[in-house]
Amino acid sequence: MIWFLEGQSSQREVILAAKRALPTTTKVYASHSDERNEITSCADVSLIEPKEINERIEWVISTALEQDIKVVLAGKNVAVYEERRRDFERKGITLVTGVQSIDQLKIESKAVFTQECTLAGLSVVPGTAVHTADELIQAYHAFSETGSVCVKPVIGIYGAGFWRFDDTADPFSCIAYPDNRRIPFSTYLEIFRSSKKSQHILVMPHMPGDEVSVDIVVESGKPIAWVGRRKKGLYQYFENRGAAVDLALNAVIHFGLDGIVSVQTKDDANGKPHLLEINLRYSGGIAYTELSGINLPGIFSCRRLGVDLPDNFWTDNVRIKTIATAIVSDERSGLFGNKQTEELRF
Repeated sequence: MIWFLEGQSSQREVILAAKRALPTTTKVYASHSDERNEITSCADVSLIEPKEINERIEWVISTALEQDIKVVLAGKNVAVYEERRRDFERKGITLVTGVQSIDQLKIESKAVFTQECTLAGLSVVPGTAVHTADELIQAYHAFSETGSVCVKPVIGIYGAGFWRFDDTADPFSCIAYPDNRRIPFSTYLEIFRSSKKSQHILVMPHMPGDEVSVDIVVESGKPIAWVGRRKKGLYQYFENRGAAVDLALNAVIHFGLDGIVSVQTKDDANGKPHLLEINLRYSGGIAYTELSGINLPGIFSCRRLGVDLPDNFWTDNVRIKTIATAIVSDERSGLFGNKQTEELRF
């Protein structure tokens, strides 16, 4: 038995991919702290997690013992689960969090991650962590001497808080068109100064090349399977080798990660990749990677449970485009909303 605890937006697709790979005799469990039937209904057994996190940990352990669940994958609240790793291990339950110790969680801070990569000699987008307006001004002027500058929160996901400084942008555009992610530095500085909350952001040079997300199944620092997604406008292109993929693999090896993780890189103007961040969880885009011929959640599940791996055959020259669809969401009918992916070959 394997249990996928509450995770990111792709939890549904991860469950379905695991079920396609595992023997029909192996039950897949899924849970969420909200009534997300469109996610949990895909599993053989669906559960609702307690709201209170400490109560939730005890509930997960006891439920896993009662149901003879061997592997538990945590998608959120990873630090709390990791603190209780020994409790899981004493009960014979394999806990997977993306890391092997609580100390490794420090790289969730993008500032720490940048520093650690620099010390290790891993190519990384340089960055300066700032807390005050004076520090922001100083960092901006230092990086703007060589090109465009951007900022993002030290801790965060889904690109929330990312902005690129562009003094040609209309100041009102950041409100009217926030998805453009462009703002004059003076406008950002004024908002930064007026905030009554303490800010902790990373100031970085903006690299103009492609962004690549590499989803990786890794066991105790050893990469097992991976799929890179190179993002070009509306499309994504799969790749399983090259400089960006190699850099991502070297990063998970260096940090000794464990689970299904996602590494982001960004190419500079010369096409050289630099690490942006590591997410210690499966990505939202992992739902698309099976179109490459590689079922990452399936490989993860089969290896952790010690069953035969599914057939995986890499397919070259595939690009994908996501499309949103709407279907009836009615618990009585068993139909729930979902994202679909259109496969395009060239």
